[in-house]
Amino acid sequence: MALNLSTFQADLKTALLKAQVKNQKDNVPMEDAMKNLADELAVEIDKYIKTATVSTTVSTTVTGTCATPAGAGTIAGSGSGSGTGSLS
Repeated sequence: MALNLSTFQADLKTALLKAQVKNQKDNVPMEDAMKNLADELAVEIDKYIKTATVSTTVSTTVTGTCATPAGAGTIAGSGSGSGTGSLS
């Protein structure tokens, strides 16, 4: 699937709001507040990146020599392929 920026932006906003709620409690130390924010953002960034689709195309040519009962010979070949996958 292609990356969806508008969904990611909405998810980041939600993450920021979640962190804000956690951090509005009385006497939340700054270090805890920063961890809460980092945790919420990390979840959304990880989720966004893993929605990417990776596509590849490969072409190759192979040449070489071989020994046969009749003497040396040449080997030639080619190939191509493609694939898609997702990040994990």
